[in-house]
Amino acid sequence: MTFNVTIDLGYTFNVKAGVSEVFDVLSDVPTSASFFPQVDRLVDLGANTYRWEMAKIGIAQINLQTIYASKYTSDRNKGSVIWTPVKDEGNAQVSGHWKISEHQGATHVILNVKGELEIPLPSLMRVIVAPLVESTFEKLTDQYIENLIQRFGGEA
Repeated sequence: MTFNVTIDLGYTFNVKAGVSEVFDVLSDVPTSASFFPQVDRLVDLGANTYRWEMAKIGIAQINLQTIYASKYTSDRNKGSVIWTPVKDEGNAQVSGHWKISEHQGATHVILNVKGELEIPLPSLMRVIVAPLVESTFEKLTDQYIENLIQRFGGEA
């Protein structure tokens, strides 16, 4: 028995670092991933494809680990980094994109990420587990954004 939890997050922020520097960090998946909290392992699968193995989260006797793979495509001219899910790799499908541009003397950064996590528990647990998963993913992503803002010299 399983159920799915869907997550859809969007962020917009401005940083002091230049567009080129921000693009270089965000388009290099291992470098970018180093700012994301609770990554247990990042595995290079080749061809700009990476498997993310997150640290386990849980309450009481329930421990969940999110594992997924995504293929990354970067376009410096468009200021974009896009990732699409790799099927049959882990228990989640994650897609999203970065959009990086210059705006009024600052670097404007947009992040959109969508994920669907398969939870291997009875659907009765959905009421307890779904909010925990959603909250945890949002908090981790919030911390990721804060870590990146610090890396890029603060907000502009």
